[in-house]
Amino acid sequence: MSCSQCVVGKQYLGSPQGKTETFGGVPCYVGTPTVAYDQKKALILLTDIFGVTFSNNKLLVDDFASKGYWTIAPDYLHGDPAPPYAWNNTEFNVVAWTANHTPEVTWPPIKQVIQALKDQGVTSFAVTGYCFGGLYAIELASEQLVDVLIVAHPSQTVVPTTYETLLQKGKAPFLFEMGNEDVEISVAQQEQIDDILGGGKYAPGYKRDCWPGCPHGFAVRGDMLNAEQFAGKSGSFINSIAWLELYF
Repeated sequence: MSCSQCVVGKQYLGSPQGKTETFGGVPCYVGTPTVAYDQKKALILLTDIFGVTFSNNKLLVDDFASKGYWTIAPDYLHGDPAPPYAWNNTEFNVVAWTANHTPEVTWPPIKQVIQALKDQGVTSFAVTGYCFGGLYAIELASEQLVDVLIVAHPSQTVVPTTYETLLQKGKAPFLFEMGNEDVEISVAQQEQIDDILGGGKYAPGYKRDCWPGCPHGFAVRGDMLNAEQFAGKSGSFINSIAWLELYF
């Protein structure tokens, strides 16, 4: 399920540097590196429920682009993200919103974008998914459509089933960024996932970080005035770049 923490956090000020482009008929927010980069590689960023127009998500795309990765965030929510009044509104009915954004609705845009990028010559994909986008990122890896997998505090995954499927089918090295105050996947469940994937069981590679004092959503909506959440957000991004440098 998607939880009340899916709408909670801090919004960041900044001036997004990317632009909107269309791939496979799907609008995407795109961050393009200002330095030379491998045009046969693309990093797909799957956002939380606030979608590609939310400043935090745009700035996160820009952050990856600034490190040399051509980063594409598809509007897989069909222009229907959680509305502005949902922001920090724990009374917002996340479950009802999710019911209108089922895989039957949200999967096609993601796969259309990937296919369009393949058609223009992209041969290698990494994916990073946050909150609502986390499950889709894991399933892309389970379907062997991506080469590198990075996920932060996903919603809607089923422990153990989602991760057992990845173990059986996935070939993408998996970096898992979590907080110890996540209400969607508890520390005990995180440790259960470690038992499934860790210790070399998931051959492509697996690493989980658990940031103290960090709730669900910290890697995209964390409070930068809170020392622990600042450490979690900045640290998870640093780890993501290190994972990409190692495997992508």
